Amino acid sequence: MKYLVDSDYVADYLKGRSPATQLLSELFSDGLAINIITFAEVYEGIYYGHKPSYYAEIFQRFLHGVPVLGITRSIAKQYALLCGELAHKGQLIDQPDIFIAATALYHNLTLVTRNLKEYDRIPQLAFYPSAA
Repeated sequence: MKYLVDSDYVADYLKGRSPATQLLSELFSDGLAINIITFAEVYEGIYYGHKPSYYAEIFQRFLHGVPVLGITRSIAKQYALLCGELAHKGQLIDQPDIFIAATALYHNLTLVTRNLKEYDRIPQLAFYPSAA
């Protein structure tokens, strides 16, 4: 597993948007994962969006071979460190994003996201170059 995929890319993948579908298809062989936060955010979009059963089926197919990484004690500690660092700098970001970043850092994964405005505040986080 090499990449952690953020909610923006998963949502675009489910909608069949070419940049996301192409990129994730290319990266799949290197190993993709999502965080439980992304899992929840995507399901929220499915449940309260158009055609919930249609998109739920696509998401289930996407999840075959894509592990959903939970929040462990170690990831929670990484989250606490990140929160403290960001708060000290006056640069806090949304808590779900900090959990996603903590997961990527703990597992040494490259984050695939377009949400660089938030995640850029975490200098030790690696991004997929094409995700910008």
